[in-house]
Amino acid sequence: MSETVNHCVDALALWRLQDWLHAHPRVVVIGGAGCSTEVGIPDYRDRNGQWKRPQPVTYQAFMGDALVRQRYWARSMLGWRVMGQARPGAAHQALARLEQQGRLELLITQNVDGLHDAAGSQNIVDLHGRIDTVRCMDCGKRSARADLQVRLLALNPAWAELYAAPAPDGDADLQGQDFSRFVVPACPHCGTGLIKPDVVFFGETVPRERVQACMAAVARADALLIAGSSLMVYSGYRFVLAAHEQGKSVVAINQGVTRADALLDFKLEADVGQVLTSLSL
Repeated sequence: MSETVNHCVDALALWRLQDWLHAHPRVVVIGGAGCSTEVGIPDYRDRNGQWKRPQPVTYQAFMGDALVRQRYWARSMLGWRVMGQARPGAAHQALARLEQQGRLELLITQNVDGLHDAAGSQNIVDLHGRIDTVRCMDCGKRSARADLQVRLLALNPAWAELYAAPAPDGDADLQGQDFSRFVVPACPHCGTGLIKPDVVFFGETVPRERVQACMAAVARADALLIAGSSLMVYSGYRFVLAAHEQGKSVVAINQGVTRADALLDFKLEADVGQVLTSLSL
């Protein structure tokens, strides 16, 4: 079982992390929701790794049921008010600085908000895709989510007056509506295609080339750092397993349990942005 450094980010904990980073000059970082909660994007899980809300829509339900798609896009139209205006926070900026210092082999983000890119990180794999892009499932063309928002608002002006609390990944907690009345536009390129966010839904497979790129980076790296993720989803956890099997050190900064706790050398239970910003490297 790993040792846990408690919630307070004290000097001893930071020194230990700094020593670890100096001993492992090229690390792969797996980033999660904890990097973005400070900028107002909610997360899915609590400190115990349990769902805070019903599980997200699955790929099969979205593709197979028009009413599910209407409900999704109605909620997304309201949730975009937060997601579309979010800006990078301390964790995003600190990881960008680590990359600029030549310390990161790769940043694997499980988030879909694009904030690591906005903060200046360049060597990134968006493991689960990007919410700021939509894709036609018929013709395959991609377009900006911001452009779709304009179309959604024009077709559904009454819905724009509703309020719903923001939820993870650009969703919103909108309930009790007749979603069959919400108008979802077709693909602007082919005119008929079904539009889906360019993200990996639950029940959908991460593209093989992304997984291969991440595995190759883990093999090249000296160690692996988990930054703000419980790793309860296997798509990210697999890289910790690979690093452990290769005999590489794994450390986590996360407020709460992680699926990888038994594989960690140590863990800092603290805000990931606060910890990374406090480092002196």
